[in-house]
Amino acid sequence: MPPSLSNCSELQMLSLSGNEFGGPIHSNIGSLTNLKSLYLGYNYFTGTIPQEIRNLVNLVELTLERNQITGSIPISIFNISSLQYLGLWKNNLSGSLPREMGNLTKLQTLRLDRNKFTGEIPKKMSNLVELEILALGGNSFTGSFMEIFNISMLRIFDVTDNNLKGVLPSNIGSVLPNIQGLYLGGTNLVGTIPHSISNCSNLATLDLSHNKLTGLIPNSLGYLTHLETLNFEGSNLKSDLSLSFLTSLTNCKKLTSLSLSFNPLNGELPVSIGNFSTSLVRFYANGCKIKGRLPNEVGNLSNLIDLVPGENDLIGSIPTSTRNLRNLQRLYLNNNKLTGILGDNLCKLWHLGAIYLGQNQLSGSFPDCLGNVTSLREIHMGFNKLSSNIPESIGNLKDLMELNLSANNMGGSLSPKIGNLNAMTQMDLSMNQFTNGIPREIGDLQNLMYLTLKHNKLQGSIPDSVSNMVGLEFLDLSHNYISGTIPMSLEKLQNLKYFNVSHNNLYGEIPSEGPFKNLSSQFFLFNEALCGSPRFSVPSCPTSSNHSRKRMLVLFLLLGVALVFVPTTFVFVWIRYRRGKRTSQQANSLSISTRGRISYYELLQATDSFSESNLIGSGSFGSVYKGILSNGIPIAAKVFNMQLEAAFKSFDIECEVLRNLRHRNLIKVITSCSNLDFKALVLEYMPHGSLDKWLYSHNYFLDIRQRLSIMIDVACGLEYLHHGYSSLVIHCDLKPSNVLLDENMVAHLSDFGISKLLGDDESDLYTKTLATLGYIAPEYGLDGLVSTKCDVYSYGIMLLETFTRRKPNDEMFEGDLSLKQWVSYSLPGEVMNVVDANLVTSTDIHLKKKLDCVESIMKVGLDCCVESPTRRTNMKDVVGMLQKIKIQLLTC
Repeated sequence: MPPSLSNCSELQMLSLSGNEFGGPIHSNIGSLTNLKSLYLGYNYFTGTIPQEIRNLVNLVELTLERNQITGSIPISIFNISSLQYLGLWKNNLSGSLPREMGNLTKLQTLRLDRNKFTGEIPKKMSNLVELEILALGGNSFTGSFMEIFNISMLRIFDVTDNNLKGVLPSNIGSVLPNIQGLYLGGTNLVGTIPHSISNCSNLATLDLSHNKLTGLIPNSLGYLTHLETLNFEGSNLKSDLSLSFLTSLTNCKKLTSLSLSFNPLNGELPVSIGNFSTSLVRFYANGCKIKGRLPNEVGNLSNLIDLVPGENDLIGSIPTSTRNLRNLQRLYLNNNKLTGILGDNLCKLWHLGAIYLGQNQLSGSFPDCLGNVTSLREIHMGFNKLSSNIPESIGNLKDLMELNLSANNMGGSLSPKIGNLNAMTQMDLSMNQFTNGIPREIGDLQNLMYLTLKHNKLQGSIPDSVSNMVGLEFLDLSHNYISGTIPMSLEKLQNLKYFNVSHNNLYGEIPSEGPFKNLSSQFFLFNEALCGSPRFSVPSCPTSSNHSRKRMLVLFLLLGVALVFVPTTFVFVWIRYRRGKRTSQQANSLSISTRGRISYYELLQATDSFSESNLIGSGSFGSVYKGILSNGIPIAAKVFNMQLEAAFKSFDIECEVLRNLRHRNLIKVITSCSNLDFKALVLEYMPHGSLDKWLYSHNYFLDIRQRLSIMIDVACGLEYLHHGYSSLVIHCDLKPSNVLLDENMVAHLSDFGISKLLGDDESDLYTKTLATLGYIAPEYGLDGLVSTKCDVYSYGIMLLETFTRRKPNDEMFEGDLSLKQWVSYSLPGEVMNVVDANLVTSTDIHLKKKLDCVESIMKVGLDCCVESPTRRTNMKDVVGMLQKIKIQLLTC
């Protein structure tokens, strides 16, 4: 501001708003003593408000909004008794408001919103009897604001997003008769909405969002005929089953925006929703526990832009009348229970920008005609039952930014037209049945940041063109049939933070530069023949000059071993079959091992004479010791207590069960050591110990993703035992202490000492109960009936335990209360009350998404441990459900 203005002492109005003035406001401003209007808003003024402003005793209007002014308001301003308009909003002002503010008795507009004020709102503010506009929102005020309700002239009252507290006066209609805009969102309001609010006949905007209100939404809101915006989001309000307040609101012919999200309404949308005025453009009812069908009458709302009733319990199909919503831009019907075929109705909506239909039960094909809706920016249809392939027409959606079709039944080849989606930033096609190769055109998606194709049937190699995707941060190609090598050119993807190609058929060298410097070995597990740096837990790569020669040598060696080993093994098995004696069976129970039988002396040396310092743990039939063999391989030696007769049987059972089982999530037996006086199994060493240790030791912690991954590993192991092996194997003793974790935190199911091996003609048997209390299925504990459903029950209990950190025999569970009852009481909507407090906090920015995932996990657990065995789910379905939840969790 030019200092020369100080010469204009007779100046009455100064307007410099909307320019690019910067720097501090000059103190010479105080010389303009005749000034009545000072407009300095919408500039870049910095520093503090000069004290000399007190000299402007004739000032009526003072506007400094939308600058970068700091400090507190000079108390001297509140001595300018003629002031009618004070606009200081959207600066960086701080401090508290002085009681002298009550001196501005002629003030009509006070705008202090979007600053950094603290402290209480002065009670003297009630002296501002001529105040019509009061805006204090977006600060950090504390205490009560009830005195403000005494200013009857108020038309606009805004205290949103402060740390205030209060209730709505029961006579609000009489104390604020002129109110037009009431903005009380995020102010910790308690109590109910008074029926007298209907007497605020001029009310156009009512914002009570994110408060702690109780009671029903009053039907009397229908008398507010000037109402344009109604926002009750996240305020804990309820309604009757018919949601009758919605019917009453159809009288509000000017209503344009209605937000009811995250209130437990617990009712069905009435057909009267179609009677809303065509002026309604936004309808938000996300997470309201709404039941029943979406009424066909919703198609009458021809000017609707946003239709958002997601995360409810809606059933039935999407109404065909939605094709009439020609102005619709956002459709959110995700996380419901919708069924039916996804037809071409959505293709009529030419302005549609976002479709969220994920986590329903929709079926049919992906509509080919959606490729004509070129306004689309986001398509989310994951976790449904969609089939067929992705149509080539999707390549027409040049502005599409997000595509999620995960966890469907889609298949076929990925179209090269996918490379036309140049604006794409996120693509999730995981958990489908896509086949053939990844098109090289995918490399044209240079803006893509997130890509997952995991759990498909993709073949071929990783296209070298992926290295052109310079924006890529997350790439998951795991659980496919991809072969070939990992292109070295991927080293130049500097933004890549996650790269997973585990469970494929890859071979050759793993790149080690660029983003690969920060990747761990778990992202390359279970491939054909990868090699590279030792930190990837793979062999070193052979040099090119010797590679072919070494490969031929290995082939000849393998052939020679096979020519010797196969006949020898045949003779050995034939002799054992002829001998058929139990003593021989005990001595040679482990017929398949990765090395020859270990001697007692070797085992003694490996464990330092079974030193107590090497003791890992003890069980019913013996103890487990850590040891290191002479070749440097770490082992765990499970030594059976020969004083117990049951130990003999336990040893035989484990040998019988484990000798032919091969699965990444089952404990691996290296060999055995057995004679008449000593029996031991030599097991693969698990350096991270048991799940029980990680759950209950204070020095260890597992986050939600780690716990879910571990429980998926356990489920995969059980799926193999129940469905993937020639005979049914029942573990019979599932609990966290029998789940062991390797160096990559992959879970391995252990301790098969009381497991049961059923023949082809058996599905269950009766036996003596030996399992651990709290995890035993009712039919096993009471009648001794053993089946795979017993394992499912135990798994369900363990799943609940893993995410609550409560053992089933915890002292809090007494009388009729059990772990599963305790969890079931929290569903739906109250899972925060039972989840392990270390997993989520109220300040977590992804709190709701994480709680939704945990709630879904708890539902799986409860489905596993229902009383009736026939109603329990099977482990195949459990694996599928938990993998879908894991994908959902990764978005957090």
